[in-house]
Amino acid sequence: MISSLRGSVLHAGLDSVVLEVSGVGFSVSVPPDVARTARVGHELFLHTHLIVREDAMSLVGFPTADELDVFGTLLGVNGVGPKSALGILATLTIDQIAEAVEAEDDRPFRKVSGIGPKIAKLVVVQLQGRLAPPTRAAAAPATPDVSDQVVQALVGLGWAERVAIEAVDKVAETASDADRASVGSLLRLTLAALGPAKSGGARG
Repeated sequence: MISSLRGSVLHAGLDSVVLEVSGVGFSVSVPPDVARTARVGHELFLHTHLIVREDAMSLVGFPTADELDVFGTLLGVNGVGPKSALGILATLTIDQIAEAVEAEDDRPFRKVSGIGPKIAKLVVVQLQGRLAPPTRAAAAPATPDVSDQVVQALVGLGWAERVAIEAVDKVAETASDADRASVGSLLRLTLAALGPAKSGGARG
C-alpha cells in the first residue's frame, strides 16, 4: 500500500502530477488546485490512496490527511468512484461536505460534474454519521496548529515559507470561522489566493 509520496515534480497537468521518487516516476491524480500550483523541479509531498483494479493500478493524492480520509469515505458510497470522489473534493471543502451531509442537503453535490440527483442523494444518506462534524469554532486568526499545518503544506507544494506565512495570515483575516479552523478549507482558500501570483511564489 502506497500511503504517501515525497518527490520532485517532473510534470504537472490539469488534474495530475508526476513525482520522481528514488528514480521512479509516479503519476498521481490530484485536485486541480494542487496540480495548478505544483512546480516542476520542486519537492511535493502527497498523502496517497492506491486504487487497485483488475486491469490497472492508479494513485490519487492530497496535500492533507483529512482530505485523503474523506476521499476514502466517499468511495464507500454506492455509485461513487475515484473520479467522482475526487471531483467532490475539488469542488467542495471538507466542512462544506460535512455541513451538507449534516443538513441532509444534496444540492451542493449535484453541482459536481458527473454527480446526478440519485448519486447526490446517496452521498447524503450513506455518509450520515461517517464524517467528522463541520468545524464551528469561533477563532480569531487561524489557530497556530491549523496555520502551521497549512504553511507546511504550501512549502511542500513549492512555495517559499515566507510567502506561505504571509498568504495564510492574509487569507485568515477574511475567512469564515469554520474555514480558519479547518486545515483543508484554509489551504484551499490560500491556494486560490496564491494562484495569480505563481511566478513570485515558489522557492528558488
